[in-house]
Amino acid sequence: MITVLSATNRKDSNTIRVARIVEKSLNNAGTKTQFLDLAALPRDLFVPEHYWNTPKSFEPFQKMVTETDGIVVVVPEYNGSFPGVFKYFIDLLKFPESLQNMPVAFVGVAAGVFGALRSIEQLEHIFHYRGAHLFNRFVLLPKVEEKLNKEKTEITDEFAKKLFTQMIAEFPRFANAIKQTRS
Repeated sequence: MITVLSATNRKDSNTIRVARIVEKSLNNAGTKTQFLDLAALPRDLFVPEHYWNTPKSFEPFQKMVTETDGIVVVVPEYNGSFPGVFKYFIDLLKFPESLQNMPVAFVGVAAGVFGALRSIEQLEHIFHYRGAHLFNRFVLLPKVEEKLNKEKTEITDEFAKKLFTQMIAEFPRFANAIKQTRS
């Protein structure tokens, strides 16, 4: 099973729309998925005490990460970085076991011209530190509004679609190969 993670808690964002496209595409390719939306994090989670005492309300999210075979992170770029809620989410995950040897792929979403490249570069350092295995291809969707159809349910840009299709086809195989070495 692959977890598709929408790495923002902003409601009705392009990030969640693209994450749903990832989910649908993986399912259509025969890969079982689960969807992790940071907008669903309970509000009671956001107090400083939880850095050293993670509450029970976080357990379902922890379980989704712990029990997955790989994660596709769909991340926006906000102010030259990734959303703070995603860093907080990573900080709440059990260390080191949550991301240790975890296959991870990235899809970057941005209104600007860099397509969340800065977000992904920063996340690569964090995920390396946490011991994850990073998929060697990521998809950038700069000027995301121009890359999606009117309904925002499909990627229409041919170059982005080609990269996206390759990632959808190859990441589950990568995750499975890593899973075989973890077992």
